Amino acid sequence: MGKTNRKRGRKPKDPVPETLDYQMIADMDEVFSVSSVELIEPSNKRRHRGRPPKKTPKISDTHEIPLVISSARRASRASENVDFVVSVPVPGDGLSAEQPAGMEAVARLVPAMDAVVKVFCVHTEPNFSLPWQRKRQYSSSSSGFVISGRRVLTNAHSVEHHTQVKLKKRGSDVKYLATVLAIGTECDIAMLTVHDDEFWEGVSPVEFGDLPTLQDAVTVVGYPIGGDTISVTSGVVSRIEILSYVHGSTELLGLQIDAAINSGNSGGPAFNEKGNCVGIAFQSLKHEDAENIGYVIPTPVIKHFIQDYEKNGAYTGFPILCLEWQKMENPDLRMAMGMKPDEKGVRVRRIDPTAPESKVLKPSDIILSFDGINIANDGTVPFRHGERIGFSYLVSQKYTGDDATITVLRDSNMLKFHIKLATHRRIIPAHNKGKPPSYYIIAGFVFSTVSVPYLRSEYGKDYEYEAPVKLLDKLLHSMPQSKDEQLVVVSQVLVADINIGYEDIVNTQVLAFNGKPVKNLKSLANMVESCEEEFLKFDLEYQQIVVLRTKTAKAATLNILTTHCIPSKMSDDLKT
Repeated sequence: MGKTNRKRGRKPKDPVPETLDYQMIADMDEVFSVSSVELIEPSNKRRHRGRPPKKTPKISDTHEIPLVISSARRASRASENVDFVVSVPVPGDGLSAEQPAGMEAVARLVPAMDAVVKVFCVHTEPNFSLPWQRKRQYSSSSSGFVISGRRVLTNAHSVEHHTQVKLKKRGSDVKYLATVLAIGTECDIAMLTVHDDEFWEGVSPVEFGDLPTLQDAVTVVGYPIGGDTISVTSGVVSRIEILSYVHGSTELLGLQIDAAINSGNSGGPAFNEKGNCVGIAFQSLKHEDAENIGYVIPTPVIKHFIQDYEKNGAYTGFPILCLEWQKMENPDLRMAMGMKPDEKGVRVRRIDPTAPESKVLKPSDIILSFDGINIANDGTVPFRHGERIGFSYLVSQKYTGDDATITVLRDSNMLKFHIKLATHRRIIPAHNKGKPPSYYIIAGFVFSTVSVPYLRSEYGKDYEYEAPVKLLDKLLHSMPQSKDEQLVVVSQVLVADINIGYEDIVNTQVLAFNGKPVKNLKSLANMVESCEEEFLKFDLEYQQIVVLRTKTAKAATLNILTTHCIPSKMSDDLKT
């Protein structure tokens, strides 16, 4: 048995929200996760054959009378496949009860429920550790709903790395092939369509409602684990703020609700009392100290995604200000920066040199307002009555390429700048956005680029504690110096006679080749392929060097590829 490495640092005690796992189509006793979705432990209860025994209701001071509301009575005659059982508390002996007002809200949801579909997806993920091949395919199921324009919305993580997507309507036994139109990685939304006209017969699109307020009732509809038919859970909106979107590794507006959201609810709509959609279920908080905490993508984010697609014909992303800022809550700090008592804002710490903001903003500038809306010392702006929200919300409401006006305080002078907003590019990207990983092989040295999926593949789900400190530092703090900069590493060394002594080099950054700095993987491959010098010299991190004879290294590459059944020495994107 090999020695188990101890994890660096201590795990934080704060719970971290996870994207909603959704059930695999394999054995129901085992439920797996997708992408960054956490693994759901299999249930200890085994399913018995035959009909389950009936439970005898307990009689107490408050009795519950089951009321059956038929969809045939409340909605259209076409939907007769599901009846809804609602328990209504009745005081006294339980012999009579008045229908509560909430029953009308349930009845109004029945037509909208017909627009909720079950999404079946077959995934084939890239193998980032062996980038010339893919992993074994697997299947999953989640939820979605029909919107106008013969389109269907679901979560991005529900169809990530898809090879086939099928949809099944409520009460139908037919699965229809679907086409993915757009995937919004940051907002965790995907748009699908079905070319078969039969799928759209008898289906009314969902209508969107306004952003709900606190304590508004919501009903989450979907196809979670525990059964094959549609499921309905209800709760209230308990929080509205900027949330961390786990799948997209970004921060956008989100709703927190207390409705039970389980594996398979991903992509399902959340309805208000009027039967309008106010959000999409996408992640939940799984922690021993937390119960029934689910998160919903609100309508402003959904409409932004839809309008972005309609405007540009593709998803372009959510713009952000590519800078780091500091709160100005300390009075001495504000005085030292030349701020007046009535002035508020945040201080610019660092600016991404590749971002448009770098041309006008400077470190230590005080951002006073964005598009005329004043920013407080804690970085918040007015939202609604009695509510404040991070000023990044104002930026996320814009579209890529839009103009914005920023007012800053510089050397006690108030300046106003007009900037063009863009999406953020990290030196270690959070996603490859469906593209296969890049690689280049010479003399058994496998060169690749670092991304979050790569780190997760190499070091597991706890890569934030297992990965080398230098890689984590670049992940959290490094900014690219050029638009095409990548972090290139020696992923592994495929052992051969030519690379004796270099076998232990793993995930070490390549800094230079023959004295020239390495900007990205394509530039490294071009330099090696065109090299006519006697030696190939790679300068690595930690002052390591790798030296190979050029002719023998190139000659040995073909045999190494054949031994490991690798079809090509470089990925397709490096050949162009």
